[in-house]
Amino acid sequence: MFRFLEEKFVPVAARVGNQRHLVAIRDGFITIMPLTIVGSLAVLINNLPIDFYQNALDAIWKHETWTQFGGNIWSATFNIISLLLAFTVAYHLAKSYQKDGLSAGVISLSSYMTFGTFGEGGLTGLTTGTGGIFIALIVALLSTELFCRLSGNPKLLIKMPTGVPPAVAKSFAALLPAIITIGIFAIVRTIISAGFDIPDIVGSFYSAVQEPFMGLTNTWLAALILAFIPTFLWTLGVHGANIIEPFMQTINLPAINENVAAISAGKVAPYIVNKPFFDAFINMGGSGTTIALIIAIFIFARKNKQYNTVGKLSAAPGIFNINEPLLFGLPIVLNPVLFVPFILTPMINVTIAFFATKWGWVPAATVSPPWTTPPIINGFLATQSWRGAVLSMALIVIAVCIYLPFISMANRMARQNEQKAALEAQSEESVVESRGQKVEV
Repeated sequence: MFRFLEEKFVPVAARVGNQRHLVAIRDGFITIMPLTIVGSLAVLINNLPIDFYQNALDAIWKHETWTQFGGNIWSATFNIISLLLAFTVAYHLAKSYQKDGLSAGVISLSSYMTFGTFGEGGLTGLTTGTGGIFIALIVALLSTELFCRLSGNPKLLIKMPTGVPPAVAKSFAALLPAIITIGIFAIVRTIISAGFDIPDIVGSFYSAVQEPFMGLTNTWLAALILAFIPTFLWTLGVHGANIIEPFMQTINLPAINENVAAISAGKVAPYIVNKPFFDAFINMGGSGTTIALIIAIFIFARKNKQYNTVGKLSAAPGIFNINEPLLFGLPIVLNPVLFVPFILTPMINVTIAFFATKWGWVPAATVSPPWTTPPIINGFLATQSWRGAVLSMALIVIAVCIYLPFISMANRMARQNEQKAALEAQSEESVVESRGQKVEV
């Protein structure tokens, strides 16, 4: 089975993982990751569920006054996410074509603005915030493809004299492709608005496509699939987290935004499935909940030299959710013993965490801590509740219990291999001795 998957499936998965548009989306989200983390910390500052903390700050300043700090940070991060993505995704896609990334990013942002909806105070929050993510991604990819092809046409190149500064020369080189690209998107916007009577394209797209899509992904079945895909790909040696990251990010930011808005209004958070949810309860120690595998190795594999050595070396990075030493050191990749618990554990954990959140036992994840935040602490920060930390601990215990029988099996196989190797060594020694005796005779 592994040979078949390695020959037929892995090459396809590797091509998907290296597909330039998916890589550009992934890198675009990674570029703005510091801002999403800062924005999440702003939510934590404003909504930390500790009565003493809230009452103390309310006593010093008015609630509306001290929460402005976190609100200002939120406005400067999550509230302009679509604008940022329109630039960063286009930048990385253009760089993959070895074109001018800055020009592509600026043109993409301008093209996206042609679809923007303007209110009395300027652009609407739905256009700049998470509501416009899908259109921003589509425009970034299409505008950059068009710009890269146009900029490669020598007839559209305006050459400047030799003494002109490089920045000015680049600007004029991109002038005609920019005019054509932005003009095409402006025409498309005009046709849609006038021909189909849709003045608010971003809002209409959000209501018709993005919001229903978010609802479809916010199900137990979707959570199971999202838990299965990266671990399955990892067992074949393909970086599963990188492949699924673009999809996770597109549902992540809108889900967090909607959860924060609902909680601020005193309502129940509508979205369970998002990236903080997975980081806090499923990817503890890395894909496959491998922090539990490290614990299981320390409990049950002390006499297995290979597992014990790799476990010790993997403990420190595992605390910060880095598990490549385990994946390639044990290994887990193409390992018929460990691939079963590696895939099964996240699916069990995501089921427990999903229904624990759905039934109200644990608050929904509304804060996005750095992915390197250690387990249990991550559960507390993501949910802003001690119950999130307790759920993380419980899931680690369950994961350890799942891994233990397979570690025991690996120990038995290791002992059998050692005994087999010892017998082979003895037989080789006896053959050498018998040959030596014959020579003497």
